[in-house]
Amino acid sequence: MAKPLLIIGNKNYSSWSLRPYMMLAMAGIAFDEKLITFGDPDFSKKVRRISGAGQVPILVHNRITTWDSLAIMEYLADAFPQKHIWPANKAARAMARSAAAEMHSSYRGLRNACPMNLRRPRKLPPSGITEAIKKDVARIEALWAQCRKAHGKGGDFLFGKFSAADAMFTPVVTRLDTFAIPVKPATRRYIEVIMKTAAFQTWKTAALQEKEIVPEDEVD
Repeated sequence: MAKPLLIIGNKNYSSWSLRPYMMLAMAGIAFDEKLITFGDPDFSKKVRRISGAGQVPILVHNRITTWDSLAIMEYLADAFPQKHIWPANKAARAMARSAAAEMHSSYRGLRNACPMNLRRPRKLPPSGITEAIKKDVARIEALWAQCRKAHGKGGDFLFGKFSAADAMFTPVVTRLDTFAIPVKPATRRYIEVIMKTAAFQTWKTAALQEKEIVPEDEVD
């Protein structure tokens, strides 16, 4: 079977690209990677040759093209059932999918004020901790605590073992850390668990070597 090919954007900025990367790496699925930099004047043209949506990430595997990070998670679950992309327990799987979907569509206050930028010095956002950020962080903390309480036995991740839910929330973890958002001790422990994984450390090391600047993600 051919290895999946993951097409991504800049590792410093591309939160959407980080999600499937984390899942593939943490699941031990061998894959190839192709980076198309946001600063490339032909970025849109190159991406649209692969997917008409014109956005990264994109996964190409066995002549099947899947785009959007959440859709990629579902494809991986189908293509590699032995890797347990989602929790095996039905109730845990339902909660994990719900949490991932909520992440996919929510938290605009945090996203807008605190874009992923792994090179940024760790400090508060220039606007401070706004009510929109507080609201999003409160919901995130409550959701993570709910997942851990209900299904977190057997490991340090949201559902014990690493799953697509953790992959989807990894960029949120980076935002909370980069922008020095005050969080509860349990939340901080989860942040550290994600950031200490070999998969994330490998991604971050590469991100810090990038030179391209995306002005809209440089909020300072």
